[in-house]
Amino acid sequence: MWQRLPYNQSVTLEQQHPDTSAIPTPPASRATTVRTGPVIALLVASAFVVILNETIMGVALPRLMVDLQITAATAQWLTTGFLLTMAVVIPLTGYVLARFPIRSVFFTAMSLFAAGTLIAALAPGFGMLLTGRVVQASGTAIMMPLLMTTVLNVVEPARRGRMMGVISIVIAVAPAIGPTVSGLILSVLDWRWMFWLVLPIALLALGLGAIWVQNVTETREARFDVGSVVLSALGFGGLIFGLSSIGESATGHAPVPVWIPLVVGALSLAAFVVRQLKLQRTDAALLDLRTFQSRSFSLAVVLVVVVMSALFGSLILLPLYLQQVLGLDTLTVGLMLLPGGVLMGLIAPVVGALFDRFGPTPLVIPGMIVAASALWGMTTFGVGTPIAWIIAVHMALNLGLGCVFTPLLTSALGSLPARLYSHGSATVSTLQQVAGAAGTALFVTLMSVGAVSAVADGVDVIAATATGVHTAFVTGACIASAAVVLTFFVRRPAPVATPGR
Repeated sequence: MWQRLPYNQSVTLEQQHPDTSAIPTPPASRATTVRTGPVIALLVASAFVVILNETIMGVALPRLMVDLQITAATAQWLTTGFLLTMAVVIPLTGYVLARFPIRSVFFTAMSLFAAGTLIAALAPGFGMLLTGRVVQASGTAIMMPLLMTTVLNVVEPARRGRMMGVISIVIAVAPAIGPTVSGLILSVLDWRWMFWLVLPIALLALGLGAIWVQNVTETREARFDVGSVVLSALGFGGLIFGLSSIGESATGHAPVPVWIPLVVGALSLAAFVVRQLKLQRTDAALLDLRTFQSRSFSLAVVLVVVVMSALFGSLILLPLYLQQVLGLDTLTVGLMLLPGGVLMGLIAPVVGALFDRFGPTPLVIPGMIVAASALWGMTTFGVGTPIAWIIAVHMALNLGLGCVFTPLLTSALGSLPARLYSHGSATVSTLQQVAGAAGTALFVTLMSVGAVSAVADGVDVIAATATGVHTAFVTGACIASAAVVLTFFVRRPAPVATPGR
């Protein structure tokens, strides 16, 4: 059995791989003791900053629609494009983390993020701004699998719930407070300052990485399959592009018929799966799908997809509703969304500790029920909804999702053998972002379609937008309600005694 140490202890590469008959002996120069605590701390902080940028554009969309003269369906690409890029890049991280040392991967990720931030800050128009967001996302895509894989390799199983609670702060809370951060910035500064203020933090992380980040995992030779990369990009890209095009089609701005990207995406994704099933027989898959042989992993991933769809869908829709229907300014919107994000951050470590003691079942069942109930509460939002009710329902949603997210992540990844850690992390991260992008596209699409239909019936613009918002939240509530049934089948995964075999 592999040794696992608390995150604040030292570890050597030999200690990580006591079964030396199965693992090549590392060079003597690398058999040095390193401190994993600073490495994980920097990875967590860096991941928080980069993930924050997934949703930082949400509150800014109405202002950008005016400044850049674009529609809501087009403006959402600043978020959807970010998530889509991550969905395309993250499948590569299974290969990257197996082939390259942590130090090199970290510097690549943060350098890309810093470069994208600079491009976005200097952007004169929508095209360059979107380019900057794509470059940002390329770096962000690497950070989450890097963090999760590192934690799985150096943290003992008995403490993983607590550490996954910390990671949940990054994955769920950072996006949740993104609208608040952007609202505060936009209340006093131009939208470009959302990037100028982040750039020094990214550069600081690079500087600290030069001091703290050391290689705490072993690398190995791995095959890079170009065909899998192409199919992955076409599959995930086509599906998300098609979903987003539905919204643009409703406003008469779809660049191509909606069915084309959807069909291309579905066929490419099917071909990608077939190719991975073939390549994994020789351990050459870009994304090893043997992770789904674990029942705990498969069930948890399905629920994570639902959770992320609800989270990102509501995060993109609420600011639009609060500004376009209720007429609130960006600062007020940001402050209204802050309590929910803070609540999720506060409960994440507690939920992790409870998972370590009691397992996932007592957490995910009530958590998903609360989240589904909150989404049904959001279906009541209209042109005269009290602000206090909106804040309360948003906090309830974050409370429910916070109780679900950490147990699902820990159950999914903890059920895998160590040789599949990087692929499991990449798979979960990929589907999180695809779900987030799909949720964003779906909610905005339903809002756009509902609003256009209401306008055609003679309803004024504000009331029509409220109708579209209602349609979107009803759909989200139905999906979350169906997911409640699945939570009754979630169990603590059995420990894997011989990872890598």
